[in-house]
Amino acid sequence: MPRRQLRGPLRRAAHIGVIALVAVSSGLVPPPAAAGASVRRITSTVTGSDGQPYRITNHLTRTAQAAERAGAPARQWLLVWTGDAAPGPDGKPDPDFLAVVDATPGSPDYGRVANTVTVDSVFGNEPHHMQYTWRKGDKVYAGGLLSDTVFVFDVSRLPRVSLSGVTLPHDTPCGSVPDAFTVLRDGTAYGSYMGGPDVAGPCTYSDGQTRVGNGFAGSPGEVVRLGADGRVLAEMPAAKKEAEDPVSCPNQPALPVPTCANPHGIALREDLNRLVTSDFVEVRHVVAGLVTDPNLQRRTVRTYDISDRNRPRLLSLSYLPDGPRVDDEFSREGMLAMEPAVTNKPRNKGAFVATGMGAVYYTPDITKRELTWRQVFDDATAFRRIYPRDTPTSAADGGSWLMVSPDDRFLFHTVMFGGNNSPAVNAESGMVYVLDIRRLLAAGSRTSCQIDTIAETVRGGAEPDCPALVSALPIVDTTLGGPHWGALDTFRPMAGGKHFRQTDQVSRVVTSNYFVAPTGLDGDARICMALVDPAGRLTEDRAFRDEHTGRRCVSFDRTSWPHGDTGKANPHGLLFAVADAQLR
Repeated sequence: MPRRQLRGPLRRAAHIGVIALVAVSSGLVPPPAAAGASVRRITSTVTGSDGQPYRITNHLTRTAQAAERAGAPARQWLLVWTGDAAPGPDGKPDPDFLAVVDATPGSPDYGRVANTVTVDSVFGNEPHHMQYTWRKGDKVYAGGLLSDTVFVFDVSRLPRVSLSGVTLPHDTPCGSVPDAFTVLRDGTAYGSYMGGPDVAGPCTYSDGQTRVGNGFAGSPGEVVRLGADGRVLAEMPAAKKEAEDPVSCPNQPALPVPTCANPHGIALREDLNRLVTSDFVEVRHVVAGLVTDPNLQRRTVRTYDISDRNRPRLLSLSYLPDGPRVDDEFSREGMLAMEPAVTNKPRNKGAFVATGMGAVYYTPDITKRELTWRQVFDDATAFRRIYPRDTPTSAADGGSWLMVSPDDRFLFHTVMFGGNNSPAVNAESGMVYVLDIRRLLAAGSRTSCQIDTIAETVRGGAEPDCPALVSALPIVDTTLGGPHWGALDTFRPMAGGKHFRQTDQVSRVVTSNYFVAPTGLDGDARICMALVDPAGRLTEDRAFRDEHTGRRCVSFDRTSWPHGDTGKANPHGLLFAVADAQLR
């Protein structure tokens, strides 16, 4: 992450580089005494590849129980993949959990946590991302950043959840630090593993290729295909056989074949047989706050041919260029390539990439072997819309989650805070913003948009096909760790109140204020909702309030949960979902 993000103290005693972070036991945490008698507990257990049982426990409140009754109105749910913030008073770890929040507009329980599904057998996971979207029948893939474990949840009977499978560290020996997932039509998923092999040295992947890595949370990372039961179907190298640019792609410790392969975000165009990953950073150095070489912050994007789903073939490796800003060597626009986002309609083949340095890039055709990326937007333009005076800068602003609306009209993006050298009055302001990308996509392969002057960084691109800023909504977090992740709501209630349907129109966007605690960016632990009108304009959802304080946004900094008095928790991954039986 940018240097300002590396100065926070480590918040955990455990170090990411120790595989012993995985503390496996069955039933270590008894049902908390604070969980009231009105909470119904239902457990679900699977057997891992090590022969050991892995268990989750539902804690269904009265809200959840009422939603399960026959004849009850259909409800929409927000799934929040959540980490426990600190050990209990006895020093023992409290469980991480999947929170199930009532996200039904107009519901008397809107914003209420209806169920917490505790992970009872693996602790200290650092829950991170799930997949970006959910469709009827999909399992939910949820990664533990520090435990190197993936949990596969069955949410077909929401608000109740069951465990379908678990992917353990030894199941993916050539990669570590699972980050994000994208689900195929057959229900399997591709996952990005940002870190290197569990043990330094050569590692052979499922397709027979071998790469040499420098160990857990190092390089190179990989792409994994998982079954709906958590079984590993394939491990594929993200790194080329040949050396990648040795200047742009250093490794610490050094590798005989240097590589930038640290895939963070992952995006899928199944109809085009293409997978896209963006390389972020050699992650162990970020968590430890010890990034001494600016080029450990990656600027590379990879595309894969997935015609053979179990043997993705690395098709292209491309580098994001610098932009016009005169920033220091740690804050160049193309660094920290956090998230890719692909278009959706068959006529469009382009993709976007957002960096942690405040820039958005575009390439018009991901099916090509050689990709050229141009910067098409700078976060400073959105900051200027919100704050015409004392405008925050975009250099190292923590630009994060990025998604194209299913109808290919809009691009949604979260930014964590004002960048380096921002005016103090607005430095803690993050935001979510929306771009109209229709003219850019309509240009096809003949795009002309490029942010190449300082004036364009704060006023938008001058070319006619450049994205137009539609809306920008500030989300202020004075704890330094604002909106990092998000999810789009495309569900609509049907007449009669018994069912929902899924559309390609976005009506809401939800964001979470939390990054990764060991970096010092643990945020204020809120999830906030914004309404999206048909023109793409954002307004704060004033009805989405905390059930305890009554304040806007739902706070995860609270004393009690359905599973007990375990205190503050850290919300990260987000998904909107509906029970299968209630979705048409």
